[in-house]
Amino acid sequence: MELREPDGRNRHMPVTVYIPTPFRRFAGNQTYVKADGKTVGEVLESLGGQYPSLRQMIYDASDEIPGHINIYVNSQEIHSLQGKLTPVKDGDEMAVIPAIAGGQVLTPEQVNRYSRHIIMPQVGPAGQRKLMETEVLVVGAGGLGGPAALYLALAGIGTIGIIDFDVVDLSNLQRQVLHQTEDVGKPKTESAKETLRAYNPDVNVVIHNTPITSDNAMEIIPQYDMVVNGADNFTTRYLVNDACYFAGKTLVDGSILLFDGQATVFVPGHGCYRCLFPAPPPPGLVPNCAEAGVLGALTGVMGSIQAIEVIKQVLGIGESLVSRLLLFDALAMDFRIVKLRRDPKCPLCGDNPTIKELIDYEGFCGAPFPGQDHDGPDGSVGA
Repeated sequence: MELREPDGRNRHMPVTVYIPTPFRRFAGNQTYVKADGKTVGEVLESLGGQYPSLRQMIYDASDEIPGHINIYVNSQEIHSLQGKLTPVKDGDEMAVIPAIAGGQVLTPEQVNRYSRHIIMPQVGPAGQRKLMETEVLVVGAGGLGGPAALYLALAGIGTIGIIDFDVVDLSNLQRQVLHQTEDVGKPKTESAKETLRAYNPDVNVVIHNTPITSDNAMEIIPQYDMVVNGADNFTTRYLVNDACYFAGKTLVDGSILLFDGQATVFVPGHGCYRCLFPAPPPPGLVPNCAEAGVLGALTGVMGSIQAIEVIKQVLGIGESLVSRLLLFDALAMDFRIVKLRRDPKCPLCGDNPTIKELIDYEGFCGAPFPGQDHDGPDGSVGA
């Protein structure tokens, strides 16, 4: 059926176009879209006019439909009909179907944004899609969590969770790259989200504006694929370690103090923080960054190492810091690595574990969960 405008001109009836899941974000997250036209080509042009980003996915640089895109009219592929000249009428349904091999489709803008990754044989398009499908929780939006989260966002990690409960203080700005002077007094989670989204709007930033405790750790951590620990106190560090073990999550751990830094990766079954440090030092014996100080640039080095370890874990490349502890002395500019081993007698991951659920970490460490996040190590490295 064809209707006419008041001046006698023919008016094209809308055709329903099915949009598959990988393309829906380019069409307002709609499953079905109406587009006008008497032929497939006209309908696609109408569709592209409504959603320019979708048009870029349907057409190549020569304005042709590429080989990895199939167009169907009432379940018939148009190459078996008349191609783009295939007539359509009111009530017909078209479908735009891309070839998929798992993972999301990269837009032309994303191909450009991540081009320096994509040209690397260790990453490539498939690896970049893996990064974009990964969800990482960053504990602490301070000196370590800041550069770690920033480089993960730039790398295209799909979802970054930020858990912190502190507000930005002027003293933070010597090292905490997610915050600026105008952010002083603002919750760190909000400042972090604004900064990460400004660098890369592709990234979904989830904020948890709360301390991580025994009450919420097993609700928050299982939502993510991996955890980056930037905590500055033993109470939080042991809690995050235990929760990651119980949730079966890889933990990328880092700590700093003065001019020294440490980094390692704990994978369930290959040791944990308790294998490295079975018990915390007595309260007050090892100072934190607020008490002893920390070189601002050191946080960038160690946080970047944590981001690299996350990326290597996602892509399955290189030699990770699993079962190894990296030690960095910035004054001597000396990097060294020592081996770690799983302790068969570890109360958490050993052969006969005695810790089978989250415990009273304030009692275990002899210190309450901190009222402020100072971002340095909790002293796990003397840092």
